[in-house]
Amino acid sequence: MPKYLYISVLIVILSFPNGVQSQWLGPMTSDFERFRQNGISSVETSNGFIWVSPLLNYAPIDRPDATWAIPDGVDSLTSGKGRVFSIATQGNTIVAGLGFSSSTPVGTVPAGYGYYISSNNGQSWSFSPFPLDRYIDKDTTFIYGGIEYDRARIIVPEQSPPYSVAIKDTVIFSANWASGLLRSTNLGSQWERIALPPFGVTSMRADGSRYVWRNCAGGSAGTCSQYEELYTAVSDDNLKGFAVHIDRNNRVWYGSAGGINVSDNALYAPIDSIQWDNVGFNYDPNGLLARWVIEIAEDPNRDRIWLTNWIAENSTSNLQGLDQYGIAFTDDGGSSFEQRLQGQKILSIGFFQGDVWAAGEYGLFRSKDEGTSWEMISVPMSINNRLKPKTSYQSISSTMDYLFIGTSDGLLWTSDPDNGWNIERVNFPLDGGNQFNPEAETVSTYAYPNPFSPNLHGEVRIRFESRSTSAATLRIVDFGMNLVHEQQQQVVPGIYEIIWTGFNDMGSKVSNGVYFYEITQGESKFNGKILVID
Repeated sequence: MPKYLYISVLIVILSFPNGVQSQWLGPMTSDFERFRQNGISSVETSNGFIWVSPLLNYAPIDRPDATWAIPDGVDSLTSGKGRVFSIATQGNTIVAGLGFSSSTPVGTVPAGYGYYISSNNGQSWSFSPFPLDRYIDKDTTFIYGGIEYDRARIIVPEQSPPYSVAIKDTVIFSANWASGLLRSTNLGSQWERIALPPFGVTSMRADGSRYVWRNCAGGSAGTCSQYEELYTAVSDDNLKGFAVHIDRNNRVWYGSAGGINVSDNALYAPIDSIQWDNVGFNYDPNGLLARWVIEIAEDPNRDRIWLTNWIAENSTSNLQGLDQYGIAFTDDGGSSFEQRLQGQKILSIGFFQGDVWAAGEYGLFRSKDEGTSWEMISVPMSINNRLKPKTSYQSISSTMDYLFIGTSDGLLWTSDPDNGWNIERVNFPLDGGNQFNPEAETVSTYAYPNPFSPNLHGEVRIRFESRSTSAATLRIVDFGMNLVHEQQQQVVPGIYEIIWTGFNDMGSKVSNGVYFYEITQGESKFNGKILVID
């Protein structure tokens, strides 16, 4: 019987007790120097510091509960539209891949912006613009194995954010969706596009063999009836990039929408002679769970590569319904795989003190036996230490002494996962100013996020300051002044946050609209409003 059938998963569900629409947290401290957003999709460590997205805020590794600073020289983040999509470090070198949200006629899409690179542990930064073919008048060409091929030019950054970056010596790789795999051999001064095998081709060698990348040149009703030979990620899923990793053996791993691509010479070889092996999805119990590979991680204690798999097959594929979410690992360079955590949407894989960790949309998992069995971790909650029930776990980084988990609701960190977790969140003071807006006004209360979506955010936090030891009452009314929710709590002096889930006292989700809240404590009253949207 295959080993993967023995995998066990312990699931613990964290949520409000039935019938509870709000919860009071406090007293707590406020901080002028916090990071700006709770959603942390990228987290990485360098020498002595922890770095987080989306604005590259950093703090001492051993004191992330202290000051969070903003680097000097990153105006594209602090004053521009750029946001951090990925981070990679090597000693004192830090590479941050930047993207932004671009408004297009079909809606808002992610786009590539460029790269910030520091070689002195973040003291200074250089900016490398996102590479485009804007000065090429028509489709261009490239040479591989002595054969010339046509390549579609990339003239817009849309759909090309750097989802993953990797660094070794002075070589940087960047995995991008519509732009494919990029390489810079001189720390971002110039970039070159790396050719990948056509979708479904298991190997590519610069030996004079001819390869065919096809692009749809005509058709109707979603069906292509005419093809042309053209290298473009628009029509070839194996070129579309999610993840890139350089392992200890100098192999380059590229996770795409067409599986996993492995090269033993892509790190230093000329681009016309880089060779690849590809493993796609074919419903093999010793293969991948699905063909989308969105994260790649290497076990620091052994020659093992872990991959995350996401469902990709659609109604046009004879494999639809056979692919699964989950993770897989290989001990032989990609020749065979073992499958784990089937059904779980895993976003990141990490390692800490001999254990394997997996961060997913619906939970945080740990394996103490090198991936054979898994448990879902219940992060301890206290009066001032909790994550919202629908928190997703998005990124993992660690040092010898500390484990960091980026989530949709803040940064988790610990030196001992079995004996306590710390949670760092947005935590700006009421009395005016923060490092992103020093001139912010002093207020008596505020609510965040605002506008608030119960479906998207799960909860809104209402902050106020108690100045006495007495009962405080929260009342929420709708635009017609009809009572929606009321709750009383005994409090002492200090800063409090009241969490409201967007439900009324009858247990029903409230409708879209403006809601007014009032907190009464003796003679003191704190008033504000919340815009509720789907």
